[in-house]
Amino acid sequence: MKAVVLVKNGVADKAFEIRNVNQPKPSNNEVLIKVEGFGLNFADVMARLGLYKAAPPLPSIIGYDVVGIIDKLGENVTNLKIGQRVLALTKFGGYAEYAVTDARGVVAVSENMPAGEAVAMATQYCTAYYCSHEAMNLHKGDYVLIHAAAGGVGIALVQLAKYKGCKIIGTASSKKIDFLKKQGVDYAIDYTKEDFEKIIIDKIGEKKIDAVFDSIGGKSVKKGFNLLGTTGKIVCFGASPMADAKGNIFKKLKIARGFGKYSPISLIAGSKSIIGVNMLPIADHKTDLYKNCLNNLIDLYNKKVIKPVVGGEFNVEQIAKAHHFLESRESIGKIVVKW
Repeated sequence: MKAVVLVKNGVADKAFEIRNVNQPKPSNNEVLIKVEGFGLNFADVMARLGLYKAAPPLPSIIGYDVVGIIDKLGENVTNLKIGQRVLALTKFGGYAEYAVTDARGVVAVSENMPAGEAVAMATQYCTAYYCSHEAMNLHKGDYVLIHAAAGGVGIALVQLAKYKGCKIIGTASSKKIDFLKKQGVDYAIDYTKEDFEKIIIDKIGEKKIDAVFDSIGGKSVKKGFNLLGTTGKIVCFGASPMADAKGNIFKKLKIARGFGKYSPISLIAGSKSIIGVNMLPIADHKTDLYKNCLNNLIDLYNKKVIKPVVGGEFNVEQIAKAHHFLESRESIGKIVVKW
């Protein structure tokens, strides 16, 4: 079979090669999927740059979410069928014509669901659902701050928070502000021109934010924490500036220091919470929880409560171009690569 192999760390144009490799075989509890398309995630960029510690050693096949047709079943798999169209979290191996994965992380999807919308469910929407429905419980009227609100997870969080009846503040770059407003964001802030902390205090008031969803990291976490009111929660699920700090220990240290220092005493005093989320270990060690999130999302999708935005479609030969597009932060929504 063919696969996009990560052969070296660095710029996308030189990092990948399309190679013929052995087709994987499913173990007793796995399925083999003939891949129709795979999604791009910022973790892919981090793995390409050599900044994702969990990534397999080079040369390797990365990729975390796929949509396709079940080709083979492991002996113990009884709840799925050969020929079913499914989406799945793969945790590496997704950049290939065939991928194996734990059957518990696989759900059937309609033939009519676009590939880009399907792969968005497996990672971005599951992250958003876990952050907003499992790590905390949003309530009607809550003030919610969502960073990178035009990204894959950000769009999902906006849709899920709107469904809960929350007031939403979203940050994005200048080109994406109109998009946020069309998505129903109540206060859209251009982080390239405005200080989100000052804008929020001016418009809403101090210590009024009930939930912050932060994929940026660094000083935005400290500023977000300062905005939290009593019972406020901040969920951290990324540190995107780390990609720009590759090889520069001083930049990395500056970003790390920007997160701030927190004492359990101060958290108790204000009844506040700091929560870290990474869906890959959750899918590994709490598979039933991950599957429950995914099933609930499919139900919300079928009810038209949520609808992923596909920001770009590429073919496999354009893998470097797809990575450049994601890394540029110009994309809106999910990027999918098709065979």
